[in-house]
Amino acid sequence: MTNGNEFEYSYEFLGRRGIAAETFRYFGCPTKIDSSGKPVSVGFHYPNGATKVRLLDKKEFFWVGKSEPGLFGRDKFTAGSNRYVTITEGEYDALSLFQVLRSPVVSVRSSSTGGLDAAMDRSWLNSFERVYLALDDDTPGRECAREIARLFDYNKVYLVRLGDRKDANAFLQEGLDEELRNIWRNSKKYVPVDVKSSIEEFEKELSKPLEWGIPAYPSRVLNEMTYGIRKGEMVLVTAPEGVGKTEFMHSIEFNILKETNENVAAIFLEEPNQRHLQALAGIQLRKPAHLPDSGVTNAEILTAFKEVVSVDDRLFLYSHFGSDEPDIFLDTVRFLVTACQCGVVIVDHITMVCSGLSGEDERRALDYISTRLEMMVKELNYALLIVSHVNDVGQTRGSRYISKVADVRIDLSRNLLASDPIEKNTTHIVIPKNRYCGRTGLSGDVYFNPMTNTYEALNVQYVG
Repeated sequence: MTNGNEFEYSYEFLGRRGIAAETFRYFGCPTKIDSSGKPVSVGFHYPNGATKVRLLDKKEFFWVGKSEPGLFGRDKFTAGSNRYVTITEGEYDALSLFQVLRSPVVSVRSSSTGGLDAAMDRSWLNSFERVYLALDDDTPGRECAREIARLFDYNKVYLVRLGDRKDANAFLQEGLDEELRNIWRNSKKYVPVDVKSSIEEFEKELSKPLEWGIPAYPSRVLNEMTYGIRKGEMVLVTAPEGVGKTEFMHSIEFNILKETNENVAAIFLEEPNQRHLQALAGIQLRKPAHLPDSGVTNAEILTAFKEVVSVDDRLFLYSHFGSDEPDIFLDTVRFLVTACQCGVVIVDHITMVCSGLSGEDERRALDYISTRLEMMVKELNYALLIVSHVNDVGQTRGSRYISKVADVRIDLSRNLLASDPIEKNTTHIVIPKNRYCGRTGLSGDVYFNPMTNTYEALNVQYVG
């Protein structure tokens, strides 16, 4: 309704800006035409049901329906239907590149939402062998490329450099379809550039406050010696079998959930989800909630667990239960950190990741996993805590390389044959490696009280 007069509109698939009508038809993007025959706007329908309407007489757009995270065009291509998928920064660019390449092409809503859009459809994107980024070559476009690239192993991400033209559609408007195709074909692997050289950049780095990490260890002495758990570091916790490493990791996880707002990914490969949730609730209740004679009801356990996690989408449990595909595990960790925004990842224990392998195959797989995990810790800036069993001489089982790449190593031991129940349940802690500050040696003892399901620090003090 305009000025009291009602206009009738029609919708047709029309070619424009070098893009053929059939391409608009393929993506289901009609042009709105007023009663005088003048094209008014083009509607770009997103898989979530919303439509971005772009006006033709001015550079403006609006949404019909709620704009939600996701990729334009994703519903037009079956997952894994091609070796390659390309991501653009605009709907016109997606149509342009599809017309030239005839392979899957999608678009983010904008450069500012690109990381979130790609994260929402990450599983679909990851089904392709390569992910090509054809974004605008400006600061927002480069930042968008960085956010999307970090969702995937860099070996599968390629960067399409469009040169002096703003975007893909500019090539079609100039009739340079073949040049655009060749540029895409000659794309190179994405390489994140983070080189700093100016005094101003160095000043920003040095002006960052020196802060403690998360003091989440069940031992005050251990927190003092390590300055807590920091992002960008891998912490290795080792113990012989039967020492109580899982309870130790439960305690760390509980403290992080209770004392911070960090999202936590818990990958406990020998523990069913129910047992894991009961353990966290049990620490809150100060009772062994997993035992049938603990005296607590399921309702009380649920209430306690809610008190620990506070909100939905904060704790992410991954039930891996062993595999001989290291890249699947590594990709899952990347997903948990980037798409789920987990600042802390706990893996108990690392050898179970390749439980289907043995001998030299297991060693190579663990060497590979350890190296890639340490690289991701630095690249994505999250805290990683991993557990490894040790053999009789204290070497990490399956691969000695696990200890070499860790930033901090914490060794746990118990005298399981002790007749005194206090000594039997006392965990002795030693730090043999500490890159951050160099503090190593005896790190205090903690007593696990089976009645309260919690750790109690013994009277030990760190002497620097």
